[in-house]
Amino acid sequence: MGSGDVWTAFGPGLAGAIFGAGWWFWVDAVVCSQSTVPFLHYLPGIFASLAALMFNCVKKEDLQEYSSYDDGEGCRSRTWLFLAYVISFVSLAGSVGMLVQDSLVPKGPSTWTGVAGVLQCFLILISGLVFWTSRSSE
Repeated sequence: MGSGDVWTAFGPGLAGAIFGAGWWFWVDAVVCSQSTVPFLHYLPGIFASLAALMFNCVKKEDLQEYSSYDDGEGCRSRTWLFLAYVISFVSLAGSVGMLVQDSLVPKGPSTWTGVAGVLQCFLILISGLVFWTSRSSE
């Protein structure tokens, strides 16, 4: 069993554990919060999860061949992948914005809620990348 086989065998499990840890941080922060967490604070994690799903819908084979005049599957896959990364990084930026808001507003959610949101989005992004790189091409 080579290193690629080990990555293919254990990568999806590792990705699932990282994804679960991201959501665990968020659930912990919401449960332990002294005040009600507004629904707006949930959106970065939801969109990060959606983005991870989006870029795992792209096959690696679709990205191999490229022609600047191609308007077929390769172009659509690259556009979809670009959109998925834009959504994931915007959700990460949104969670950082929520962290700043939580640290500045005295009556809002705690700073831990903001930190947990950033950790959640970061870990979801990492888990999606781990899963995408560890998928077998078969």
